[in-house]
Amino acid sequence: MPKLLIVDDSALMRKHLRSIFEETGAFEIRTARNGQDALDQVAAFDPDVVTLDINMPDMDGLTCLGEIMTAAPRPVVMVSSLTRASAPATLEAMQLGAVDYVEKPGGTVSLNIDAIRREMVEKVTAAVSAKPRRARGLLSRVRHTRQATVQPRRAAPLGRVGGLVLIGVSTGGPRTLEDILPELPGNLPWPVVVAQHMPGTFTGSFAQRLDRICSLEVVEVTGPAPLTPGRIYIGRGDADVVIGSRLGRQIVSSVPCDPAMRWHPSVERLVRTAREAFPADHLIAVQLTGMGDDGAAAMAELRAAGGRTIAESEASAVVFGMPAELIRLGGASLTLTARAIPGQIRTWLS
Repeated sequence: MPKLLIVDDSALMRKHLRSIFEETGAFEIRTARNGQDALDQVAAFDPDVVTLDINMPDMDGLTCLGEIMTAAPRPVVMVSSLTRASAPATLEAMQLGAVDYVEKPGGTVSLNIDAIRREMVEKVTAAVSAKPRRARGLLSRVRHTRQATVQPRRAAPLGRVGGLVLIGVSTGGPRTLEDILPELPGNLPWPVVVAQHMPGTFTGSFAQRLDRICSLEVVEVTGPAPLTPGRIYIGRGDADVVIGSRLGRQIVSSVPCDPAMRWHPSVERLVRTAREAFPADHLIAVQLTGMGDDGAAAMAELRAAGGRTIAESEASAVVFGMPAELIRLGGASLTLTARAIPGQIRTWLS
């Protein structure tokens, strides 16, 4: 039975979370009241997965997470109020090695935690088998930042674009995208559109964060916009990102969620709308880490029609769910580690 450590400074929240996971009967559970208590429990209890609050007195969640991922890496799911103000801290937690995050509805001490019971259990259960990654050091960030300054951004040309790179990603995605997107050159001839399962309060901050470290310009899709080379489009959260055309030009848009799709922005919907706007052999689709199967069927059909597809390999995927399903369907042209993917995209577009 996997061991779960719940870390929160609120006794009420610890009680709510413990109740949720005790009802599953699937975990051995302990709790910690602050960051230092959590570090002591990690050493003594050796949990398989940790849920960690961000805002705690004395030692906050980010400091605690950094200590865990440096000394004894293991899957950590952040539990936080998902507001625009908290977005940078939660994204920093992903950078430090957290696997995922869950919203704490109603604020720091919530009486409505049952509203996210299903999501909480699913994400923590998936995290048990996730691959923990050590905290990324400053040198890696400096390297990416320098790369972005060395390669000047190209002016976006007018008219139709020749093709499109599509990326679908979920659990473990923010850090994986930070490994891949900065390695794409500023003169990439095709635009890139990303469907990352993420709340709308986060995607703007995430796009800004990526824009600081990428050679390509990175923008959040908030409304209809022309597709242009030299740009990465991050689909706005709590909506779907789709491809279409207007006045003879291909466009990318943010539209209300399709209720038939469980995860948003929907990878499946992104790929299917791209197929309506581009020939299959003018599309490259990449399926990265994430639980579930969003996008796998559409990408498999794309490959069968002559498109090129990549599934992230189990060796690097934080959660080998979405790419595994693409492979199972016979829809992966190639299976590559995250670090090998940008080189393959460059090769295909050279």
